[in-house]
Amino acid sequence: MRIIFVRHGHPDYVHDCLTELGHRHAAAAAQRLLKEGVEQIYSSTCGRALETAAHLADALHLPIHRCDFMREIGWGAADGQPLFEDGHPWSTADRMVAQGESLLSPAWAQEEPFRRNTVVQHTEFIAQAMDEWLATLGYTREGLYYRVGENTRRTIAAFGHGGASAALMSHLFNLAFPFVCTAMGPDYTGITIVTLPDTPSALVSPRFELMNDARHIQGMTIQNVYDH
Repeated sequence: MRIIFVRHGHPDYVHDCLTELGHRHAAAAAQRLLKEGVEQIYSSTCGRALETAAHLADALHLPIHRCDFMREIGWGAADGQPLFEDGHPWSTADRMVAQGESLLSPAWAQEEPFRRNTVVQHTEFIAQAMDEWLATLGYTREGLYYRVGENTRRTIAAFGHGGASAALMSHLFNLAFPFVCTAMGPDYTGITIVTLPDTPSALVSPRFELMNDARHIQGMTIQNVYDH
């Protein structure tokens, strides 16, 4: 199976929709994906992701399957006390880099500066819900990897967000979430393709086929920011 992850286009965060520029981003992404053989389309239930997905869905005459777990993550103090960088996960990871701290600890969720941040609960929820979703597609989590079921040879597209994508990739590839925030943050309509082998009954690890391909919006004005 191939999963094509796509971040939403340039957003109006206040109204949770795309800007005019965002619609141009989404149209370009849809054109780029027409020949990828997409058979099913999934999307976060946030407006900016749904509007991005609609460009491809309309072009392929496919329905959009809405997934609440793909919504953007939240963050903040779990105990009401001040947090490093106000808890914003991308800014926190960037500050850790600036201070020379490692982003790779497998126990990142139990350690400062993330230990008291509600982003931990959000990433745990996404990990569990994603595994339930993948099980419906023929891949059952066993420990660190996935057991392949039947009828898994297909290509699907999943439209979402920068933070939610970081949580997804962190779990899929068993990587520390702070590292993924810094190393794999997608551009607007950035396309990342993950493949899972189709061998029935095998225990498999996902592989990157492509990461954050945003060439389809070259020449367009890009003001790439993450949620605040």
